[in-house]
Amino acid sequence: MPQTLNLYLDDSGTKHPTRDPGKKPEHGYDWFALGGILTRSDEENAARKIHQDFCERWPITAPLHSSEIRSQNEGFGWIRGLSAGDRGRFYEELYVMMRDAPVIGIACTIDRPGYNARYLEMYQKQPWLLCRTAFSVVVERAAKFARSKELRLRVFAERCNKTEDRLLKSYYDALRAEGQPFAKDNSGKYAPLTAAEFAETLYEFQTKAKTSPMAQLADLFLWPICMGGYHASNRPYRRLIEDGKLIECHLKPEDWHMLASKYSCFEKVERRA
Repeated sequence: MPQTLNLYLDDSGTKHPTRDPGKKPEHGYDWFALGGILTRSDEENAARKIHQDFCERWPITAPLHSSEIRSQNEGFGWIRGLSAGDRGRFYEELYVMMRDAPVIGIACTIDRPGYNARYLEMYQKQPWLLCRTAFSVVVERAAKFARSKELRLRVFAERCNKTEDRLLKSYYDALRAEGQPFAKDNSGKYAPLTAAEFAETLYEFQTKAKTSPMAQLADLFLWPICMGGYHASNRPYRRLIEDGKLIECHLKPEDWHMLASKYSCFEKVERRA
């Protein structure tokens, strides 16, 4: 099995452009995102060991799930019973685990109101699912990063159900066979890979259960990356930037528009400093 760069993907938010997302999330924003982490295959065992050591220090029996940890409910309701000092220590050790694992964060976050303002009328109120855009963008940027390291890319998406899993696999197959699905006149500035370049870079697609340590790390990274698009001083996002844990930290600023985490349809978002 060749050495590869591995992309672990989680999703966040509602992928249907016009569907009511239901209860307003605690962060107050309306996004859909696909993203998570990149790690070299020869460093993945080290990341798994760091995850294991953290879980063994705390009474953790459920997969690490960002929303449950933040809200201190379901599998992480026990956090409420900790003293203030122990609760602070838990959250700090959780971040240190993310910092020390040999992974970097990457994602594509789409602002749903911005997407609808731009595309809803253009596509006669039948725009495609946001997961198609987000998957195509984040996989391409990960593939470009892999190519810069002379590596091929494995894509691991969090397992959902057969229908959703087949949908992502179809996007993956389409990239290998046809290249990007976006209009060529609008996407040229992003230097899209050709179908041949995708085919030579993308090695395989698999799904992973939530019990996978790497899928859990993807989940933990995705939320602060999303928040960073709306709130630059969000503490977890800012710490990840300061510690060099996001893909932007490994790129030249002039290449961010082609290679960094993508914040799509954010024109009307007033990003908090």
